Amino acid sequence: MTTEPAHPSFEDRTDFEDADRGFIDRLSPGVVRDAAGRVVFDGDAYAYLDAECPPTVNPSLWRQAQLCAKQGLYQVTDRIYQVRGLDLSNMTLVEGDRGVIVIDPLISTETAAAALGLYRRHRGDRPVTGVVYTHSHGDHFGGVRGVLPHGSEQGVPILAPEGFLEHAVSENVYAGNAMVRRAILMYGSNLPKSPEGQVSTGLGIGVSEGTISLIPPTVDITRTGQEETVDGVRIRFQLTPGTEAPAEMNFLFPELRALCLAENATHNMHNVLTLRGALVRDARIWSRYLDEALTWFEGGYDVAFASHHWPTWGADRVAEYLTVQRDLYAFLHDQSVRLLNEGLTGPEIAEVIQLPPAVERAWHARGYYGSLSHNAKAVYQRYLGWFDGNPAHLWEHPPVELARRYVDLAGGPEQALATARGYAERGDLRFAATLLNHVVFAAPEDGRAREALAEVYTALGHGAENGTWRNFYLTGAQELRDAPVAQAVDTTNPEMAMALTVGMLIDSLAVSLDGPRAWHDALTVDLVLTDERRRYRLILSNGALTHRRSSVDEEPREPAGLTLTLDKPRLLGVLAGGGLDGVATQGDPGLLVRLLSYATRPDRAFPIVTP
Repeated sequence: MTTEPAHPSFEDRTDFEDADRGFIDRLSPGVVRDAAGRVVFDGDAYAYLDAECPPTVNPSLWRQAQLCAKQGLYQVTDRIYQVRGLDLSNMTLVEGDRGVIVIDPLISTETAAAALGLYRRHRGDRPVTGVVYTHSHGDHFGGVRGVLPHGSEQGVPILAPEGFLEHAVSENVYAGNAMVRRAILMYGSNLPKSPEGQVSTGLGIGVSEGTISLIPPTVDITRTGQEETVDGVRIRFQLTPGTEAPAEMNFLFPELRALCLAENATHNMHNVLTLRGALVRDARIWSRYLDEALTWFEGGYDVAFASHHWPTWGADRVAEYLTVQRDLYAFLHDQSVRLLNEGLTGPEIAEVIQLPPAVERAWHARGYYGSLSHNAKAVYQRYLGWFDGNPAHLWEHPPVELARRYVDLAGGPEQALATARGYAERGDLRFAATLLNHVVFAAPEDGRAREALAEVYTALGHGAENGTWRNFYLTGAQELRDAPVAQAVDTTNPEMAMALTVGMLIDSLAVSLDGPRAWHDALTVDLVLTDERRRYRLILSNGALTHRRSSVDEEPREPAGLTLTLDKPRLLGVLAGGGLDGVATQGDPGLLVRLLSYATRPDRAFPIVTP
């Protein structure tokens, strides 16, 4: 009797063949700089991946990194090209009657311009005649000014799924500081590119650190079955909200027989909850939309490509790929829910859940970016939240106070350190990390504990198959030894701010207010937007800033303490502290000064692995 292997075979080179197919040229040198000469992306730094896998990297992750590091311009099929390996995501280019349609213009304007330049070098200086954002994550829109510089966007349709702008803002602005800070650990941004450091994110080789931009969509995709023709190219859409992003879509090019799967099906298990933080995604809906794609687009494609990784050719292979991806998220969801209904908690589910053998053997279902462990916990969180029902966990001490008591129980810092080292020597790195973390939080000045924990994190990172787990562990070790460094990426720049609606701008101000300092104050400020013909009434009460919107023609029952009449560009300047020059005012301008005085600016390098 023979048993089937539980893991995919390293002898299978199909992914490498697919990743190399259609290669035309690479950017050489593979280094992208900004206008000041600062390196924002260095693909050449990954040349070390040409060697055999070293003991400091999980062999499966090394294989994935080799695939993600392939850089250059590739032809997918007739009139469709991709630039891969110049950022976390891919840029896809579809040739129309007059120019080229750009799908997902990367993270940074600099990498997007370099990718478009590489395409034009081989396909001619075609103008950009359309842009498609597949979904609301920054690596799929941030580089748009690199392909549509200021003044060139007039008359160019920009297509996106319904709700795109709202979700792009909520994920990149409202909680942006915390997400960007955690993203440093997730993507290993400050780690050296080496076999001892950052080797991949699993989803792509690395993240660019250039200029982020955003041009609001001009065409909303609001329903499955909607068709649009851009520069003579017909596109048929499938809306997939609540899958990998709150606003996302797949689409087919019927005449080109090519299917774009956005980020709903990539060559790894994705995140149900990304480690940098986000809304928990619905694995059940994700699976259902993949099944819908199987039937909705059946018979219409010969190749499928996505916003990350490499394409899959052949209708039968694409169908098999989608089937396994569908079953992956369905099984993950259903078994996590079954186990939580049997009384298991998130960490307990993560320890016992196992994928079906056929899914486990698929390279594209491996946990390089998401993982079975943290995805199962995310499903639990989606349904039951942070509390596991055990009263002991209802009102625990915060980390520092809890750590001091654990260390006291362990006999003090010296004994706790010795005990933790013993666990590490016996190979129980997981508990060694837990205990040493308590020592570090109880006695952060103890350099020996910090170094011991850094060594444990390094060992855990070097063994991780998941790219983001590796980066978290290794960056944690780095920050135990050196002070945290803020991320160079800025999601609050004027380009991003100008794309926000006025309501979003007010909400961004609201989440920055120091409520305790403001809760004894009360005021109202009216913003009369001349370019929108709307009135926004800002109400500060009990430390909370709320707002109401009405037509400018509706006179309020009671006048505000201050009324500002201005357009949106001037509002941006006012909220940034630029004063009221050129703004028509009625009432007490001091109210604005008071309101803005409560706004805070968060630390972009707040501690994570230390108290």
